Amino acid sequence: MKSYSLDDLLGIMAALRDPASGCPWDQKQDFVSMVPHTLEEAYEVADTVARNALNELPNELGDLLFQVVFYAQLGKEQALFDFNDVVQAVSEKLIRRHPHVFARNELGEAGLTTEAEIKANWEATKAQERQQLDASATSALDDIPRNLPALTRANKIQKRCSAVGFDWQALAPVLDKIYEELDEVMAELKDPQPDNARIADELGDVLFACVNLVRHLKQDPEAVLRGANDKFERRFRGVEQALQQHGKRSQDCSQEELDAYWRQVKAELG
Repeated sequence: MKSYSLDDLLGIMAALRDPASGCPWDQKQDFVSMVPHTLEEAYEVADTVARNALNELPNELGDLLFQVVFYAQLGKEQALFDFNDVVQAVSEKLIRRHPHVFARNELGEAGLTTEAEIKANWEATKAQERQQLDASATSALDDIPRNLPALTRANKIQKRCSAVGFDWQALAPVLDKIYEELDEVMAELKDPQPDNARIADELGDVLFACVNLVRHLKQDPEAVLRGANDKFERRFRGVEQALQQHGKRSQDCSQEELDAYWRQVKAELG
């Protein structure tokens, strides 16, 4: 089996994009059209890790790396940047953001030693980078992508605010806020003429407050919700199997019957 290098991969990418002899699909792609594929490949990496299918990880990481190579090829064709520029940018950034590893004094000692010092320097460095990229950037939230998954973006917004001191330091007010937002949802529902826009607004506040609780408990909201999704799916499939064994359809069962099946499956599967 031939052994391939990064240079080989860059050559393969250039061949795929060759105007005369390349692949028609690859030829017609651009920066915008590649984004959905990049997101899909990133999620496939995450799924592989979640399933602990580490034997599949090199293949999935290769697909994700190909996305980076593709963007670099597009940049090279338009004389914007190439793969070396990508490597240069990330290397400079990593060294700049990790002075506790790469920047040492004449005695060979790192200037930052505690986790708090390292975190504070990380945030300060990122703030400087935002200012350099956009002189009008004045907010800690300026460069958070709007097209992140909503739970991830809420978590990132809250972390940025926390980094500049805008956060609760105890768990009690975080929990109180969830109850407060739920009460506001109920108040809207009790209105003689409920307004869907206001209900949606209050529901958003509930979700945002729940993300805040997850963050304060040092959990990742996307991972927590994925776990809940998987658990519900596992239990629902169990209910479907139980109904099938009894020759029943969920559509024909009463709410009480379905609840009984659900409790049974939950007891069996956990």
